[in-house]
Amino acid sequence: MTFFQLMRRNAWRKRLRAVLLMLSVGIAFLIYGLTASFVAGSQGAAGASDNLLGVFNKSGRGLPLPLAYLSGIAAEPHVAAVAYTAHMRGFVDVEKNVVAVSAVDPQAIAAANGKELGLTPDLIAALVEGDDRVLVGRALADAQGWSVGQRIGITSQMIRADGSRNWSFTITGIFEGADASTDTYFIIARYDAVNAARARDRDTVDAFVVRPRQGISPAVLATRIDALFANSAAETRTQSEKQFLEAFLRQFADIGLIVGFVVGAAFVTILMIAVNTMFFAVRERRFEIGVMKVLGFSGGRIVALILGETLFIFAVGGAGGLIVAKLATFLIGSEFGLVFGAAVLLKSAAIIAGLGLLTGLLPALSAMRLPIVHAFRTR
Repeated sequence: MTFFQLMRRNAWRKRLRAVLLMLSVGIAFLIYGLTASFVAGSQGAAGASDNLLGVFNKSGRGLPLPLAYLSGIAAEPHVAAVAYTAHMRGFVDVEKNVVAVSAVDPQAIAAANGKELGLTPDLIAALVEGDDRVLVGRALADAQGWSVGQRIGITSQMIRADGSRNWSFTITGIFEGADASTDTYFIIARYDAVNAARARDRDTVDAFVVRPRQGISPAVLATRIDALFANSAAETRTQSEKQFLEAFLRQFADIGLIVGFVVGAAFVTILMIAVNTMFFAVRERRFEIGVMKVLGFSGGRIVALILGETLFIFAVGGAGGLIVAKLATFLIGSEFGLVFGAAVLLKSAAIIAGLGLLTGLLPALSAMRLPIVHAFRTR
């Protein structure tokens, strides 16, 4: 019998106990997999860019900025590209089915943020074909069941010049995003068409999107941009995309703190249960451990055997929980922005190994120090 076979058989000695322990470990890693996928996805700030800047109204992100600021930002020598966007929120069919529309200049947004959004030249060319043309993100298109060429209607809080709140668009393309963590749950429309049709706030935008030149510090550029409009009627606050998302999420809750508490509580609980279970398992096998020492098993081999058992239990249970978490990211839907990628998998594997070794360490040391005479007294 090989060392691995002995380790595996010891782990399965009490099948019900092993299954329950693996199930507990699996639940803990299911929680971790989902929370880590949330943080790594488009609903979290982990995948956001530190290099792409957003210029907002200092008095509040919901307040507009004059479109005339564009020339001042573009004239800044450290700016590689600048775009602007006006946001429009509304719903499709029912009020709960909320969608967001970003009205932009197609060429400008392609230069400033086209790579991250996956805006190809063909998509930009299709967008400029008509005033009512829009591009839809892949996540939103899949969630709504939309396809290219389809006519969609949106009831928005933005009032049209004719007094109506109903906006109608034709889907001319679907953008995929650079990777799975890119937020694609929104619509891109043409700013000139939306601006001409709306009743209020014409020639204003909600934000400017700025890409610094190569080698320019985003923080330094942000300070320079804000200095351009200091003491003006609408002062600005410039932040990186990551800073903006972190601030936005903190309006609702400190996501990182909540995730840390939830995952930490789950792992501490599992650690206590697993350590207690392994101590009990070692006490049950004291006589066998004594026999192994008589047969020539060194203390190191006994430690390795018990550590191997805990690693086996954590590996099987953790793998099961992560598989369920991966499946859940597909079943929950792309609109939640969950991304179970390689980074989450590598961190999970490291945690499995660390908890497995930590759990088995004290029981293994106890077994190694067990005197043979004391072990034989159990019979």
